[in-house]
Amino acid sequence: MTRWISRFAAAAALVTLAFGGASVYAGGHKGAMEAPKMDIVDVASSAGSFKTLVAALKAADLVETLKSKGPFTVFAPTDDAFAKLPKGTLEDLLKPENKGKLKAILTYHVLSGKVASGDIAGKMLSVATVQGSKVQVNATKGVMVDNATVTKADIEASNGVIHVIDTVILPKE
Repeated sequence: MTRWISRFAAAAALVTLAFGGASVYAGGHKGAMEAPKMDIVDVASSAGSFKTLVAALKAADLVETLKSKGPFTVFAPTDDAFAKLPKGTLEDLLKPENKGKLKAILTYHVLSGKVASGDIAGKMLSVATVQGSKVQVNATKGVMVDNATVTKADIEASNGVIHVIDTVILPKE
C-alpha cells in the first residue's frame, strides 16, 4: 500500500512538474482551474492571422454578438483563406450596401454552442449554423467543414471555441 501511494505521489509530482500546474489558453498562461479571459473576437484579434475576419465582423456589426456570453463555435478563416476569394469579392462584401450578404456569410461560420473536435471525432454531420443553413462536417479523416479544412482546432475563448479553416465557406443560395 505504501509503495502504491509513493508511486502515485511520484507520478502526480511529474505531471505537475511537466505542466507547471497550469493550462495554456490562447489568452496566455492561466491557472489550471481558471477559464480563458479573452472572448472569441479578442482571441482572433490578438492572433494576427485573422485581420480580415475581424474587419469583416466589424463591417457586419457582429463584434458585439461574438463578444457576448455565447457559447459559440466559430470556423475562422485566416487572412490567407480570404485571399483565395475571387479578386474584388471581399472589397465588394465590405461595402455598406452588402452588409446583409456579408452578415449571412459570416454567421454561416458560426454554430450556437461549443463544439470541440473531440465531440465530433469520427463522425459525419450536418449542423445548423447561426445563419440558418446547415454546414457539412466530416471528421472521419481530419476535419472538413464544407470545402474547408480545419488546420487548427480547439482554440479556447471565454465564450466558446475557434477552429481555424483554410477556406471561406459560403452558404448555398
